[in-house]
Amino acid sequence: MKQSLYVKALLFFAGIIGVAVGIGQLIFPVAFEASTGIDIAGNSSLLSEIRGSGGTLLAAGVVMILGAFMPSLSAKALFIAALFYLCYGLSRVYGMLIDGIPDQGLVLVTIGEIIIGSAVLTAYRRLQRQ
Repeated sequence: MKQSLYVKALLFFAGIIGVAVGIGQLIFPVAFEASTGIDIAGNSSLLSEIRGSGGTLLAAGVVMILGAFMPSLSAKALFIAALFYLCYGLSRVYGMLIDGIPDQGLVLVTIGEIIIGSAVLTAYRRLQRQ
C-alpha cells in the first residue's frame, strides 16, 4: 500500500503528541497535570488512574509513529489515532456540558484533539476507499 506524505506527516504528528502526553502522564504525572492547574500530588488512586491513561497513550502514540513509517500499519494507526483523539475530545466536551468549563489550557487541548481526530478520521476514510 502506497502511503501519501500527508498520511505519514499526520500519523507522525499525532504519534509524537501521544508519546509526549503519555510520557508526561506516566512518568511525571504531578508536574504534567499541574501545568493545567490540576493538583494530584499525594492522591495515589488518582495517580494510578493518570498513569494508566498515560501508558495507554504512550503505546497508542508509538503505533501511530510506526504507522507513519510502515505502510502496512497505516490503516490501523489512523483508526487508532481517530479513536483516541476523537474519544478524548468528545469526552471532554461531554465533561464541559456536565461539569462546567475547565482551565483554558484544557479547552484548547479539547479543540486540538477534535481537529486532529477529524483529520485522521478523514484520512482513514479516504484510505479505506482506495
